[in-house]
Amino acid sequence: PGTGPSPDKMLLGRWFSYADAHRHRIGINYKELPVNSPHATEVRSWAKDGAMRHHNPGDPVYVPNSKGGPHADPAAAGPSANWYADGEIVRTAYTLRADDDDWGQARTMVRTVLDDAARTRLVGNIVAHLLDGVSPPVLTRTFAYLRNIDTDLGDRVEQGVRDRHAQHEPTATERPKVGHTR
Repeated sequence: PGTGPSPDKMLLGRWFSYADAHRHRIGINYKELPVNSPHATEVRSWAKDGAMRHHNPGDPVYVPNSKGGPHADPAAAGPSANWYADGEIVRTAYTLRADDDDWGQARTMVRTVLDDAARTRLVGNIVAHLLDGVSPPVLTRTFAYLRNIDTDLGDRVEQGVRDRHAQHEPTATERPKVGHTR
């Protein structure tokens, strides 16, 4: 907190290049080394692995997640340093435009590039991975995500997961009675 970019072009270049050089020479966890770590605040790196890892943050290390993992706190950085240079320089989120398309390339691959056999293999691979302990809320989001790419793909994956779950649930006659062992 309290440090920000400078209008000095040399300092702006160093602001980028020093961190980049550290990542290249030492690795992604360069700020965890005592000589490189800031004194005013703890390092909050959510990088899980890599050279010079001192503290493992645990799982998961991606955002957003459904396990209560890391969350961005822009207020912790303090007020942003801004100055005028042929227009205002600010840190802002990207504003979506009408021509932005996150699904077009994946849709083209699924609908045009893959043949029926390849689409079937793709569905089988996705289903197999989703059966490996994925929680119901994440499954629901995954099905919706896949439907954004292709409705048929999302429907087939959801049906495959539901069919496999149904195969593994014991019927009423197969369930053990309370107090009895099989």
